[in-house]
Amino acid sequence: MSPSIPILLLHPHSEMFYTPAARADLAAQYTTIGRMDQGIGLVLQELRGAGVLNDTLIIFTSDNGIPFPSGRTNLYWPGTAEPLLVSSPEHPQRWGQVSDAYVSLLDLTPTILDWFSIPYPSYAIFGSKTIQLTGRSLLPALEAEPPWATVFSSQSHHEVTMSYPMRSVYHQNFRLIHNLSFKMPFPIDQDFYVSPTFQDLLNRTAAGQPTGWYKNLQHYYYRERWELYDISRDPRETRNLAAEPDFAQVLEVLKAQLVKWQWETHDPWVCAPDGVLEEKLTPQCRPLHNEL
Repeated sequence: MSPSIPILLLHPHSEMFYTPAARADLAAQYTTIGRMDQGIGLVLQELRGAGVLNDTLIIFTSDNGIPFPSGRTNLYWPGTAEPLLVSSPEHPQRWGQVSDAYVSLLDLTPTILDWFSIPYPSYAIFGSKTIQLTGRSLLPALEAEPPWATVFSSQSHHEVTMSYPMRSVYHQNFRLIHNLSFKMPFPIDQDFYVSPTFQDLLNRTAAGQPTGWYKNLQHYYYRERWELYDISRDPRETRNLAAEPDFAQVLEVLKAQLVKWQWETHDPWVCAPDGVLEEKLTPQCRPLHNEL
């Protein structure tokens, strides 16, 4: 099963993807995917040759989204949409099917433990913090389509010079992003900076030329603290609904879901950016009075 292959999330109808630089990046991306397919085929061939293919749970995924603007290092849709292929020899009825269930990399450990019928060990860190898995096994999704409609995401830093903590919840059709460092410009990772697409955006912006992008660098660098998008009506996430009165209730519900998840996962940024986490028998947020 796979929620989607990331190359399909590039919004090819944007004029930006018809520029020579973007087309070169797209061609390289397709080449990468082709090589990946060949590699998967070699692995499956080895499993078949060893006689264990029909005894093996196969999971293929990625650690980030596409290396394009709004992709990797972001919590927007192109940054969190990753390939996830699951093939189980015990569930042939689901082979070749696509699932709409909301899943994440947090679900991999519970899935593998479930496959081997191994319970998660009970242990604690930092004194009294008992560790519990917040993901869920994907094996039930191989039996029938599950009603999962909520998934969480986090990003703290990509490399030492690129710290920009964000937290996100994607519930039904809405995505809420909390930019904890919204007062500072969004940093760009070094690999992405030298990509043809981003260099072209820089050069066109500096020259005052149209970029063909549905955003601009000013909007990309400087973000609101809260970003709320209706993915069903705004798949490019261009209209921030967080300040609109008609979506105030949705905003509060998603905020509550997000902070609840942060407390459950012992997120050290749970009180940021306007508070600091005080570690006591009962952890609590203490105000910083920093005008946020």
